[in-house]
Amino acid sequence: MAPKRPKGAGAFPKAVESPAPARPDPDALYAALDLGTNSCRMLIAQPKGSGFHVVDSFSKSVQLGAGLERTGRLSRSSMARTIQALRICQQKLKRNRVKRMRLVATEACRRAKNSRDFIRQVRRETGLTLEIIQPEEEARLAVISCAPLVSTKTEQLLVVDIGGGSTELVWIDISSVPRRDRPAAIMRLHHGFHTADSPFPAAKVVDWISVPLGVATLRDQFHDVEDDSARFALMSWFFEENLADFAPYKDEQAREGFQIVGTSGTVTTVAASHLGLKRYDRTKVDGLRMTSDQIDKVIRGYLELGPLGRRRDPRIGDDRQALIMSGSAILQALLRCWPTDRLSVADRGLREGLLYAQMSADGVLEDGPF
Repeated sequence: MAPKRPKGAGAFPKAVESPAPARPDPDALYAALDLGTNSCRMLIAQPKGSGFHVVDSFSKSVQLGAGLERTGRLSRSSMARTIQALRICQQKLKRNRVKRMRLVATEACRRAKNSRDFIRQVRRETGLTLEIIQPEEEARLAVISCAPLVSTKTEQLLVVDIGGGSTELVWIDISSVPRRDRPAAIMRLHHGFHTADSPFPAAKVVDWISVPLGVATLRDQFHDVEDDSARFALMSWFFEENLADFAPYKDEQAREGFQIVGTSGTVTTVAASHLGLKRYDRTKVDGLRMTSDQIDKVIRGYLELGPLGRRRDPRIGDDRQALIMSGSAILQALLRCWPTDRLSVADRGLREGLLYAQMSADGVLEDGPF
């Protein structure tokens, strides 16, 4: 017996359209742009609870500081690359009609003799006004971006931000702050490193330093050393020498109650290698905790790969293979000084700190756990 055709089989199905996502209210948007020695990065976000939701973003390696070590000036080609990237940022800001923003430049512009001319050129060609911030503010913003990763068990905290042209280290004592309030106490440092008048239990900044060596500047210092292992050892030793003025606790730090939070491309790349990721996944990396031994194993693996092997590694690639070794040299020097079983990996940094600071100052973030 032939099968019967179901009733209504010839009818056209009714189209079901997904509603277009509502455009965020421009009055609720904030933007943060970080122009560093190596990269130009921007986030556009809106407050959400005690954090924020990213609406748009941009990130590009512009190598603004290329040749700066040698000449003391920003080159024409590096400025042209950077302005091209900033034009894209300007278009995104205009498209989203962002009104509240901070656009900052760091070490390369702090050091370059022609940085003021560059800032004027950026303003003329893109309409964007860049602000060159000082090392203390850069360190403070890096610290508050990492507040959500601070453990309630932590009593001594070292925040490390390895940039392209400089590395910021901030040592914070939160032993007198009630445990559940410790991340919030870190966030309150956006007012400044000296919070004696705070009505809340305060995080105490024991010491901080901005070392004028980052992944790009340290690489350039030793570019003429041909042997890969020798260059790595020299970079690590040289960075440690530059830590001589930063010694809040010269005796060996007890691992219990001590936490390092590392924020940089170096730290996130090392974490991705440790996890064996084929493709980078922020959700698996941000907040990951690693021991000194695990980090040392990854760095030894990089050295065994050599320059060619690192170029072929999908987590590193051609652009970052030299930078990952200078960054690893910095990381290894820090872990020689302060070994830890709790290095927290932060895929966040200056941009997030700028957003938190703006939103917190406007009172649009909710109180409570992050």
